[in-house]
Amino acid sequence: MAVAASISGKRATMRDVAALAGVSLKTVSRVINDEPTVAESTVARVRAAAAALRYLPDNTAASLARGARETRTIALLIASVDDPFSAAMFRGVEEIALTHQVAVFAASTEGRPEVEDRLVRAFASRNVDGLIITPTMQDHRALADLLAPRMPCVYIDRDPVGIAADVVTSDNRTAARQAVEHLLSYGHRRIGLIMDTPSISTATEREAGYRDALLAAGIAIDEDLIVRGVETEALGEVAAHDLLTRPNPPTAVFAARNMAAIGAVKVLKRLGLSGQVALLGMDDIELSDLIDPPLSIVRQHPVEMGRQAASRLFARLAGDDPPPCRMLVQTDLVPRGSGEIRPKN
Repeated sequence: MAVAASISGKRATMRDVAALAGVSLKTVSRVINDEPTVAESTVARVRAAAAALRYLPDNTAASLARGARETRTIALLIASVDDPFSAAMFRGVEEIALTHQVAVFAASTEGRPEVEDRLVRAFASRNVDGLIITPTMQDHRALADLLAPRMPCVYIDRDPVGIAADVVTSDNRTAARQAVEHLLSYGHRRIGLIMDTPSISTATEREAGYRDALLAAGIAIDEDLIVRGVETEALGEVAAHDLLTRPNPPTAVFAARNMAAIGAVKVLKRLGLSGQVALLGMDDIELSDLIDPPLSIVRQHPVEMGRQAASRLFARLAGDDPPPCRMLVQTDLVPRGSGEIRPKN
């Protein structure tokens, strides 16, 4: 953290504070570090001088001077700051970081492994104290070699590949199973699945939950009803249109990510099927309760995920060193109307 500007327009330093307060540089250092050996009147004088100069301590420089490693900063790498889900995780991380008086640097990988690698290296070179990351790489062993052992790392939303690490994620398999069971309970037997890229752990878990529910109900898996690799709203529209315009279309669709659900909503409206084909989405989307019919969803809790990931990271930074663990955050099924439509035939 850089020092603030002084009254004269220059960057205020500890020497400026010492000169204005009429004390030594060492005394200013003691006051800033809250050492109990300084008289109250001197503390008051130094703090008044610091306030007049708008001086803020340089925590990075102070840490280096004490021989400490900490910089009072952590980094958060998420898929996209534009994604409401990622933004909510950021809020949870920041909430915990503020209680530790630590700043959070956030950046987007945009789902690109090469961007992830570049950003991790950039943050490591800046000596952030720890890292929370939604991974995109296919293999994370190189990342672990870069960070370990000096920088604790917690993975959020998705599991890393090839390494053991702390992970905070939703119980995606159970969530998907419950979503499909919900559709089955309304009489559906042909249920389409629109999902993300299979290399992403959350996608494979949700597909597994989809299969669990159908097989438990004695329904054979129809591979033609599964569309993979849907990463954007536009691809969600393509997938939904493909499923719903087939000769024997599904009577219900489970859109296993928020962008897929948005695309499916648009296609259902365009085809005049909004009240005829059931739709259940994963994650809430803006104004989903105002869609006609309102969108039924499986709600994740990204703010809580962010809190748990940050809490785990700060525990590591404080010296807590148990084996890596996988923490699951439960989800809620929210019926609003679109997922409660019964099949017409």
